[in-house]
This record gives sequence, structure tokens and C-alpha cells, in this order.
Amino acid sequence: MKFEERKITLKDGRSCILRPTTPEYAEQMIEYMKKTPEESDYLLRYPDEVNFTVEAEKDILGRLYEDPYSIMMMPIVDGKVAGNGSINGIGNKRKICHRCSLAIALYKEYWGLGIGTAMIGYMCELAAEIGWKQVDLEVVAENEQAQALYKKCGFIETGRRHNALRFDDGSCHDEILMYKELS
Repeated sequence: MKFEERKITLKDGRSCILRPTTPEYAEQMIEYMKKTPEESDYLLRYPDEVNFTVEAEKDILGRLYEDPYSIMMMPIVDGKVAGNGSINGIGNKRKICHRCSLAIALYKEYWGLGIGTAMIGYMCELAAEIGWKQVDLEVVAENEQAQALYKKCGFIETGRRHNALRFDDGSCHDEILMYKELS
């Protein structure tokens, strides 16, 4: 989706630009998808599961940028990608087309600076403009830091998916289901 860049001031005084994720960032996105799972056990993929070519990633990012129903946002701090977030529709069937799903991750060095809060706020604003009425997300039950962020942003816990994730060490982890109504 094409949307206006938004400049925010971080808690440490630096500036951050929230902008659409575009094909020119394909290499940085591949690096992001490999590095962020090394910094947190709570993301859905492992680094070795990232096997996109730069050309394939450019194609994906180009299609998402042109799609008026897919929001993909990246924060840029000091000229560097700090993370990525997205909102996509759940489906186009009439009974569920009012819902969308949010995902977000930042490099660890950018945690706690206000980027996540600003991104979630802006993405939810854009989702409401699209016409969605509800944003859903899932978060690993042990990820209390992310749950606190989501609650701060107005998300409400609605349930739990038992043993939703099986880590490589064999351990199973529940997911907490959360949602936020959009105005």
C-alpha cells in the first residue's frame, strides 16, 4: 500500500521515518528476516528458513506496495532499517472481511524507543482508512514485553492457542490471541 511517510521523534531524541516498504529495500529486508529471529525466540521463522533471492523479494515487496489492501511499513533510523511491520486482511469472505492481522518485529537495538507503539498506531490508522473494523494478532505466551506493548496500544486478550508453536528444542509454546477494534 502506498501511504505518506510519517516522522516521529524517538525516546532518545533521534528521528525515525515510518515509510512504506518498497523493492529498493529487498536486500535489507532479507537481512532483517535472518537477523531478527537470532535476537528473539518469539518470531515465527528461524534464520535458516529465509532463502529468498533479492529478485524474488523485490517482486514480493513491489506487489505489496501496489496492493491497496496490504500495509507494509518500515522504520528508518539514521538511514538504517530498524524493523518491519505489516497488516493484511484475514480473507475476502463476507463473514471475515472486516478483520485484518498485524505482525511486527524490530531489531533488538531499537526496542524500547517508541518505534513499535508509533508503528502499531499508524498501521491501525491506515487499516481503519482501508475499512477494516478489527485487527487481530498472535503473540507467544512467554513474550510479556510484546504483550505489554499490544495492551498499551489498545489490544485485548481474547484467548489462547495451546501448543501453537514447536521450537527446534522440542518445547511447545502457547499463543495468546489478541484483537483491537478500529473506529
